[in-house]
Amino acid sequence: MKFDFKEEDLIIKPYKQPGPIYIREQTGYFQRIRRYLSWLLMLTFIGLPWIPYQGKQAILFDVAHQQFRIFGTTFLPQDFMVLAGIFMAGAFALFFVTNWLGRVWCGFMCPQTVWMLMFTWVEHRIEGTRNQRIKLDKAPWNLEKARKKIVKHSLWLVISLLTATSFMAYFIPAQTLYSEMFTLQWSGLVSFWVFLFALCTYGNAGFLREKMCTVACPYSRFQSVMFDKDTLLVSYDAQRGEDRGRRKRKDDPKKLGLGDCVDCNLCVEVCPAGIDIRNGLQYECINCGLCIDACDQTMNKFGYQTGLIKYQSERQQGNEKTNPFRLKLIGYASLAVMVIVVMAIWLMQRTPLEVSVIRDRNALYRVNYEGIVENPYTLSVINKTQQDLHYRVSLKGLDGATLTSPSEIKVTAGEMLLVPITVSIDGSLLSSKTQRVTFVVNAMEDASITLEKPSYFYRN
Repeated sequence: MKFDFKEEDLIIKPYKQPGPIYIREQTGYFQRIRRYLSWLLMLTFIGLPWIPYQGKQAILFDVAHQQFRIFGTTFLPQDFMVLAGIFMAGAFALFFVTNWLGRVWCGFMCPQTVWMLMFTWVEHRIEGTRNQRIKLDKAPWNLEKARKKIVKHSLWLVISLLTATSFMAYFIPAQTLYSEMFTLQWSGLVSFWVFLFALCTYGNAGFLREKMCTVACPYSRFQSVMFDKDTLLVSYDAQRGEDRGRRKRKDDPKKLGLGDCVDCNLCVEVCPAGIDIRNGLQYECINCGLCIDACDQTMNKFGYQTGLIKYQSERQQGNEKTNPFRLKLIGYASLAVMVIVVMAIWLMQRTPLEVSVIRDRNALYRVNYEGIVENPYTLSVINKTQQDLHYRVSLKGLDGATLTSPSEIKVTAGEMLLVPITVSIDGSLLSSKTQRVTFVVNAMEDASITLEKPSYFYRN
């Protein structure tokens, strides 16, 4: 059997050329989508901490007081189930999108990609086009080169500092954080975290760039497990494009024995990961679609049909139909919806009140000279609302018992208060040594906030 191989087909090509990647700025359909999404995500990221609700910051993860405030709801460490549910729903939603559209999250919505391309945009405005940046880096140092580098890195540092400060505004009230910033009153701890996050942003988006996606990010390593023959991926139509080769616009490619690929290399120059999509599917590809915009632009110039590089599945490459209702895709979607529904039900049934009954292990009970049996308890009452509330405690299930406790228990918003109480009953009314008793705690301002907590009453 004889195989017709070209010499270059036997060479294993690296996924990208060594050295730094100089991204060419590109316009087009997918670039517009990403730009609008990037603006939306950045404005949301910066603006959310400034939204007021009931006189307070609507979203605040107050680590110092161990409270997470989301609009009118306060979550405490006891509500860890909510955080677990959010991560589970997010993971299944990401698996669903990945199975459907590949690494489209990485290409359009990942903060690393958004900030990396924003830094590249700044770089392009200061140092010029791709070729100008390459020439500048190769040139010897002079005043002009130093000026451009200083301005670029200064703007990068300003963006990084604003990013870090915006991030910290989710953990420290935004008004306090920014007012202390302008008056230089940040504490050492706040300064440490802001400058650490700023340094991470500056390093990741300015220097590591694609290495975060291709080396550090674990998602790029296991994402292929979620791909199947129906997953839509950015792919090159080799059947139509090969043999690739340069030609003039008026040349007939069929007469030259060439495919539609004019070997302009723009698909490589615009790629944030620096790969050549024409080499086939590579895990480094983030499905950003920039190579599609670049290729379609070239096809239009030559008068060829667009879509030489496009989103398509393996089945579509083989002229088959993609199955939109495959089991894996439906499974991921169902699991995401199920987790969201369970969380919604739990939140609707959630009472913004936490009560624990603590027994004194050294004195379970005591009996006075009149034969009255007393059991001391300590109630731990946590107010999960964002308003100060007054609570009343009552008993249920132990007939004839009296309760000694404060008539009103005031608990401030998000506070945990320990309240000592005593339950007393005539020993002759007790039918056994251990009887069940229920403490009922209800808010005086809101009758719907009530909680029952069972315990036991002991006698000798």
